[in-house]
Amino acid sequence: MLALKDITKQYRVGEEKIDALNGISLAFRKSEFVSILGPSGCGKTTLLNIIGGLDRYTSGDLIINGRSTKTFSESDWNTYRNHSVGFVFQNYNLIPHQSVLANVELSLTLTGVSREERRRRAKEALSRVGLSDQISKKPNQLSGGQMQRVAIARALVNDPDILLADEPTGALDSETSVQIMDILREIASDRLVIMVTHNPDLAREYSTRIIRVLDGRVTDDTNPYDEEETPAPAEKKKIKKPSMSFFTAFSLSLNNLMTKKGRTFMTAFAGSIGIIGIALILAVSSGMTRYINSVQEDTLTSYPISIKAESVDMSSLLSSIIGVGRVEEEELAARDPERVYSSDILYDMTNSISSVEMRVNDLKPFKKFIETNADFQKYSSAIRYGYDTGMNVYSKDPNGRVIHTDLNLLLEDVMKDLGMPVEMASVYSSPLYASMTAIVTWYELLPGEGDALVDESVKSSYELEWGKWPEKYDEIVLMTDENGQISDFVLYSFGFKPYDEMVNVISSAISFENPVQSSFDSWSFDEIGEKELKVVTSAEKYQLQEDGTYIDLSTTEKGLSELYDNDDVAIPLKIVGIVKPNDRTMVAGRYGMLCYTSALTQKII
Repeated sequence: MLALKDITKQYRVGEEKIDALNGISLAFRKSEFVSILGPSGCGKTTLLNIIGGLDRYTSGDLIINGRSTKTFSESDWNTYRNHSVGFVFQNYNLIPHQSVLANVELSLTLTGVSREERRRRAKEALSRVGLSDQISKKPNQLSGGQMQRVAIARALVNDPDILLADEPTGALDSETSVQIMDILREIASDRLVIMVTHNPDLAREYSTRIIRVLDGRVTDDTNPYDEEETPAPAEKKKIKKPSMSFFTAFSLSLNNLMTKKGRTFMTAFAGSIGIIGIALILAVSSGMTRYINSVQEDTLTSYPISIKAESVDMSSLLSSIIGVGRVEEEELAARDPERVYSSDILYDMTNSISSVEMRVNDLKPFKKFIETNADFQKYSSAIRYGYDTGMNVYSKDPNGRVIHTDLNLLLEDVMKDLGMPVEMASVYSSPLYASMTAIVTWYELLPGEGDALVDESVKSSYELEWGKWPEKYDEIVLMTDENGQISDFVLYSFGFKPYDEMVNVISSAISFENPVQSSFDSWSFDEIGEKELKVVTSAEKYQLQEDGTYIDLSTTEKGLSELYDNDDVAIPLKIVGIVKPNDRTMVAGRYGMLCYTSALTQKII
């Protein structure tokens, strides 16, 4: 039934190998009481652990019911330990917070046995060892002999073929030891019992076979097993592999948790603090990352990085201006403190201005680079190309006058009507002129990916109050502030307010009189959408004369009206939507403008 063939076991301690068992070959009968004797460290417990599947041999073979264990999987070993072997330990290994009955039942939980069946078999095992009246007690309420009996009952409850006992009487007095040995001898009548002990007297009195071990070898066997004794093999009982239902596992876990409520609560509380702390850190980190990304996106949407064809290097000028009037320490020390010296500020500033460098960027290869470089495309959300096309967009005011929607050009017309050259206006009314010319009335939206005319980052930063986003080159949107307002400057330039009213307001401001209050009004979304604007390309503004010269029709009111009403020349634009910044927009953008797409720029080109 059970045989060991040339079993060796080595332990490695650092670089040194220690032989615990050295070539042990033994065979055991189906039912006998075997005692293994030997001094401490001779390999008795190691031999018992290998037989019980608690340890693995280094070489050799362990034969169980005619089957070699060399090919055993972990599942096979679990099945063997759970059904074929029962263990009795010197220190009992009972669970202190479980009752005697629950301790014995525990070995049946992995086998899928029902609760009623577990309880019945556990009571039978306890009755066999004489503890029928102690089933409700806890282990700490029992004597040492009683606890060892519980351990024996637990080992027998699965009806194993082999019972392994490691020093079962080592911690007991003589009288109790005899009681335990009587129980083991009775058990050995129908199964194999292998006991490790230091007590040769008990071994001689109760055992049917004594094996002596020394230095990892068998030195004596009082009743060796002869294979010729082997009876016909009995029919093998079917063994179910270990399995524990979810309900059983949950019940055991809950019971164990509830036995130590204080420790369970403190562990859960401490764990919750850690989990909540980590969750807060991750939440703050994630939130800050999204916030930073949002700020970056909004910033670049409103104020994108711009690379121009020409730029002025002002660094040398600023450095020179900062250093104007400064004197080196050596020269300052050599001066007469009772004299006044000249500082060459005029020369230094003039020299600095002359040193300003105009830089020219070659944008043609750069454009090719950004369109073909994978990394550039990966880290850029949108690319917009600006061309010096000029937005010659015109509208009609309520009085029917055609006006420039470009506020700078409109302001020049106002100054001319006031009889003041533009150059003089910029001098005598510089605050007003500067504030008005700084206002941008037209803005090109960032293009989206593929065929999308508007980038998603722009759409996510604004709420669509009315209409839709542009889908064609001739569609534009009006962008208001968060309160749904646009400045009167823009209203004048788009023709929503009369041109003459604007002239009166500016005239009173330039003459230092109390300014004329402009009319306050509002327009419905539909009225905004009905506003007609038209684009006239720069080339179309010029008309060939009989003498072979060209004149710019846009310089006169009559000529401008002719261009505006000429459908073959003017490109009509339609306001299809009204948008305003939403609550998620972190950076102040451009408000109070008409926004067009790159498709219109390409159309003009």
